[in-house]
Amino acid sequence: MLSQQEISDRLELQDLVHRYAQLIDSRQFDQLRSVFTEDAHIDYSAFGGSVGSLDETLAFLQQALTPELFPNYQHLNANHHFQIAGDTATGRVMCFNPMEIALGEGECQTYMLGLWYRDAYRRTAAGWRISRREEERSWVFNVPEFMGL
Repeated sequence: MLSQQEISDRLELQDLVHRYAQLIDSRQFDQLRSVFTEDAHIDYSAFGGSVGSLDETLAFLQQALTPELFPNYQHLNANHHFQIAGDTATGRVMCFNPMEIALGEGECQTYMLGLWYRDAYRRTAAGWRISRREEERSWVFNVPEFMGL
């Protein structure tokens, strides 16, 4: 049976990964500082993205996920699996990610990505934060050839 603390930790971690998705999908990239630790390492290379610090990641997201290039997208997180050890934890979280990409002349194409987030978490004075995030590629569907994915 889970203790009240274990239940609380699991719910807080689940809320954290959902907050990440909500902030990405609403393009509130600077607010991601409330989701990650200051020293976080983020690896989006599974789909050709950046690898680096929180500042490097925020700069990448602001440049890459513009409404002109990606008019619409969503990140649905599910199948949360957390292993908690005191003030640290690890997790594997499924993400279903439909993306709409602008092709020019008013044309768009919708494609989909399936991935896992492999995370490390740390409890801080402000609550749980992601200290490491690495995307693990699962599958792709209908990706434009020019993207090379």
